Amino acid sequence: MPATHPTRLLIIGAGPAGYTAAIYAARAGLKPVLVAGMQPGGQLTITTDVENYPGFAHGIQGPELMDQMRAQAENVGTELKYDLVTKVDLSRRPFRAECDSGDVYLAEAVIIATGAQARWLGIPGEQELSGFGVSACATCDGFFFRGKNVAVIGGGNSAVEEALYLSNLAKHVTLVHRRDSLRAERILQQRLFAKENITVLWDMLTEEMLGSDAPRPVARALKLRHARTGEPRELPVDGIFVAIGHDPATRLFRDQLAMDDGGYLVVEPGGTRTNIPGVFAAGDVADRVYRQAVTAAGTGCMAALDAEKFLAEIEHAQEKAAA
Repeated sequence: MPATHPTRLLIIGAGPAGYTAAIYAARAGLKPVLVAGMQPGGQLTITTDVENYPGFAHGIQGPELMDQMRAQAENVGTELKYDLVTKVDLSRRPFRAECDSGDVYLAEAVIIATGAQARWLGIPGEQELSGFGVSACATCDGFFFRGKNVAVIGGGNSAVEEALYLSNLAKHVTLVHRRDSLRAERILQQRLFAKENITVLWDMLTEEMLGSDAPRPVARALKLRHARTGEPRELPVDGIFVAIGHDPATRLFRDQLAMDDGGYLVVEPGGTRTNIPGVFAAGDVADRVYRQAVTAAGTGCMAALDAEKFLAEIEHAQEKAAA
């Protein structure tokens, strides 16, 4: 039977930001409830080797890292719910969150850590080779392609920034763009064209990602087609980076919380407070720049501390009013 659950702190989302917020909040005695959502563990559950998260000298598998975070959050007192928040009312406290199961959570404070997802092309081979030569994060995975040939797909700021980053690691970077000009800022384009180990393929449509015939296929080439002439081409590469943008998971909060033009939640500079007192945002849902597990975890910590301070101030005001 659906039930209503009152809680001091509700955390929505179970990635590095959500789990870290839960750990800090639980240790502060807030007894947080964390609703995990559709993908507990977030994007790291579909990541293989993670070598840039501090504390793991030999790296760690993404799912294993998230499993350890989950266990730690539960061990310190987080109540974990495998459910999906489908509707929220942030117009008054206690804030109300309705879930797919029918359960309702009434919270004095809320931390939103629903993350963001990379946009994918939706072409053959893309998902099959994801994590095996295909990535959407050069900062995360570029290290694995030192001295190799890679391709970046896209034409905006994200694509050019990824290509520039990879040019310092890879032997050669090919930027594949479907138009005859880039959308990226002029200064980024100037830096791109000045790099001797970056080539731009103009007017090229990416039709398929090809893998090797090894027991576990790994990316080996891109199947391309010229947008105007229709001429096919195969581009041999060791790695493929899709850089066509990210979509923050903020639809649930539309018309309730302030967002920027990309749909990311707006928080106060240097903090996690949103435009509604008692509602905080952490991780990729409010970060369009860094999008790293370690930065998400850091803002999760910040959100928990901000929520703890908010709740303490509310309780102090109530005690003062009752005196």
